[in-house]
Amino acid sequence: MRGKLMFLAGLAAGFVLGSRAGREKYEEIRDNAKKVWESPTVQEAAGVAQAQATKLYSEGKDKLQSSKLGEKLHVASSTDPADSLAGSNTKSPGTV
Repeated sequence: MRGKLMFLAGLAAGFVLGSRAGREKYEEIRDNAKKVWESPTVQEAAGVAQAQATKLYSEGKDKLQSSKLGEKLHVASSTDPADSLAGSNTKSPGTV
C-alpha cells in the first residue's frame, strides 16, 4: 500500500511540474527524443535487438515443435494458419 501511495505522489508531482513547464518544454523534450530515436546508433541497436528477438523466437518455436507437447499441439491443429507473431513484421531487421 505504501508503494502505491508513493507512486501516486510521484505521479501527482510529475503532473504538476510538467504542467508548469508548459508546451514549449514538452516540444523540446519530444524533439530531443525524436533526434535520439532517429540516430543511426540507436537504429542499429534496435535492429540488433530485433534480430536477436527473432532468432530467440524461432529457436523457441523449433524446440516447442520438436517436443512432445509441440507434437500434440500440431496434431490438434492440423490446419496451420500463418504464424501470427513471426509473420506480423515483414520488414528486415534494422528497419523501422
